[in-house]
Amino acid sequence: MRSLISLLFPVLFIPAITATASAQELKETYRAQLSERDHFNSNGERLQSAAAIIRQDRANFHRFGIRDPGDQSDVFFTDVNNRAELEALIERGTSEPHAINRIVNGTPMVRVDIFSGPRGPFVNVTVLD
Repeated sequence: MRSLISLLFPVLFIPAITATASAQELKETYRAQLSERDHFNSNGERLQSAAAIIRQDRANFHRFGIRDPGDQSDVFFTDVNNRAELEALIERGTSEPHAINRIVNGTPMVRVDIFSGPRGPFVNVTVLD
């Protein structure tokens, strides 16, 4: 019985793992320098979450034309509705907690990876410096 399970395990489970991995597709990647001005909203209030800071960076870039050296363009966040969903997109992703902490408490360069997946789009954020 044990040898039958050993033989069937790869046949039964590897296709499921492969299907799950292939269902996620990288749609877009961009880099952004999260400067001090990205830490404040349009009313001058300090932002308290990494998602809000990244959202403000994209609003500064796309809506207000305020760009930092090293900022790259993206297509996904040109849409104000996609920017409004940023908190949920990050929650569905797998960003490392130290990256989120560094964004809130500093001005790092980040890479933002935008994926499509079976439960909708999601975002992973990586601190580069």
